[in-house]
Amino acid sequence: MPTQEHEYLIELVRNRPSLVATLLAGTGVCVPTFDEARLGNTDFTDCTPTEYRADSVVLLCKEGTPVSAVVLEVQREPDTRKRWSWPVYLSTLRARTKCPVLLLVFCEDSRTARRCAEPIEMGHPRWVLHPIVIGPDGIPSVIDLGWAVDQPELATVSAIVHGQSEAGLRNI
Repeated sequence: MPTQEHEYLIELVRNRPSLVATLLAGTGVCVPTFDEARLGNTDFTDCTPTEYRADSVVLLCKEGTPVSAVVLEVQREPDTRKRWSWPVYLSTLRARTKCPVLLLVFCEDSRTARRCAEPIEMGHPRWVLHPIVIGPDGIPSVIDLGWAVDQPELATVSAIVHGQSEAGLRNI
């Protein structure tokens, strides 16, 4: 049950929502210019079903308990909508697994990799999502047969990414 100590600031903000901007500015946060401060809905339940589906999720576990979770996304071209959904993936997965989470984005071309690697400003001070992006430069050219036999998945990715170049033809 909420106490008076819990409720007093909430009541003050209900009375004057702009108090939040004043408090934030007092902490050094750069508050954007605004002409109205109004109360929003405090219920974060999403009643309208919105599907958020990552390409893949990998849980790294120790003794059966997740110690890290990785969201893998494959981007074939830049998609600005992902700048809004990727943070949702991470925060939902973090709440679900109760462990640190990472976003790994795989791109077949350098242009897409550069765009996907751009920081995503969340708005909260120092809360910036820096996607971990692997493009063609981050995939080794697997031309050693022994290595390819030991790691066929990596050899396949290498062939896909580097297969169009002369050196890449040796991958195949």
